[in-house]
Amino acid sequence: MATRYFLSIPDADRARGSDADLSFTAISSEGFAAQLQDALRSDALFERWRAKQPDPDEVDPSLGATDPNATVVGEQRDLRMDLTVVTALSGTVLKHRLRLLAGSGWELRDVTAA
Repeated sequence: MATRYFLSIPDADRARGSDADLSFTAISSEGFAAQLQDALRSDALFERWRAKQPDPDEVDPSLGATDPNATVVGEQRDLRMDLTVVTALSGTVLKHRLRLLAGSGWELRDVTAA
């Protein structure tokens, strides 16, 4: 069952993860949405992160789950960006990907059934 997550990025310049190789590179709401959607649909970001871990084989494989039907829509609202994510992935996986991409530069605003 899919869930709809309403996210906000208050400051796009600060929405970067601690590792530049894994972070958002986008500057527009559409770009942020496209990069997050790709991170949810494929395991490429997870695999790059896992390869950087001290013992990649010890990483919880459930964090690498993907949802090929995930959608992300971005919208600019004054100075902040709003992202609406619809995915069957768990909140844990979504939050992990967001931390890699945006660090702590995002806010969860609401969660509903999709």
